[in-house]
Amino acid sequence: MDRRDFLKTASVAASLATTGQLITPMMNAADSTPNTDGMIYRTLGRTGERVSAIGLGGYHLGKPNLDEAEAIRIVHQSIERGINFLDNCWDYNGGVSEQRMGKALADGHRAKVFLMTKIDGRTKAEAARQIDESLSHLQTDHVDLMQFHEIIRLEDPDRIFAEGGAMEAMMEAKKAGKLRYIGFTGHKDPLVHLRMLDIARDHQFHFDAVQMPLNVMDAHFRSFEKNVLPVLNREGIAALGMKAFGDHDILDSKTVEPIECLHYCLNLPVAVQITGIDSQAVFDQAFEAVRTFKPMSATQVASLLERTRAAALTGKYEPFKTSPRNDGTAQNPKWLG
Repeated sequence: MDRRDFLKTASVAASLATTGQLITPMMNAADSTPNTDGMIYRTLGRTGERVSAIGLGGYHLGKPNLDEAEAIRIVHQSIERGINFLDNCWDYNGGVSEQRMGKALADGHRAKVFLMTKIDGRTKAEAARQIDESLSHLQTDHVDLMQFHEIIRLEDPDRIFAEGGAMEAMMEAKKAGKLRYIGFTGHKDPLVHLRMLDIARDHQFHFDAVQMPLNVMDAHFRSFEKNVLPVLNREGIAALGMKAFGDHDILDSKTVEPIECLHYCLNLPVAVQITGIDSQAVFDQAFEAVRTFKPMSATQVASLLERTRAAALTGKYEPFKTSPRNDGTAQNPKWLG
């Protein structure tokens, strides 16, 4: 980088910092130091749980083009290499993703992982049914974290916290020992996340975790990083990142490389960045990102954001925000109850 480029980048960094667009990672020394296997571990909000900075996404494990035996191998290999945070959902691939993960964990691996899954039900009855079905799929008597999935509508928080709503089922399941912690996820708009947090406060409820899109383009458009992440850090709620690549769309922009995408996400003050793995090449890429990760300077972050800015401004490469493509509950309203 010559002096002119350096000054331009430094100027962008200063501007971002001044306007609050640049978030400095808030990790202690233990959270930024890899173990002997190269995996980084961080604390899951106020829970005190230690989880791998990379989480294994469950959706890809149930894709039709992935053989079941290979999916199980990926789970086993991930655990052996230090990933202990496993993600899934009741509706992923019609339950196949949970079923495959359940088979992978049935041979003694369950005790080695922090297991998370999600449900779609908005009514007490439907949520309770989906919780039990997920446990059956996963071949376990409890999950460590259960999350309300696809909080993408402004009315979703009202339905969940209403009398006879899904929160009643979640609390009863927690009392029964079927789950330990409660969170929610969504991918549409940070305003919906903030409303969910507001309604929770109105009911004197504190979420343990919140999952959201975090990537090199999010900072420029309907930004969860700018609007939601600071709130979670302030309130001690574990931030779970997803959509580092936006499936493939962000990489299709030709503005950034996969390792850069993962490094950017790992540099944020999140507990876990969840990524889908459906091949050995993608598996190796994720671990290479962890192995080579070093906290990024403000100048490095600003340079990466400047490079992706033009492509990101309209949300073209984050269609999960701007189109119904990823809205499974909109395409299947019966899942809501």
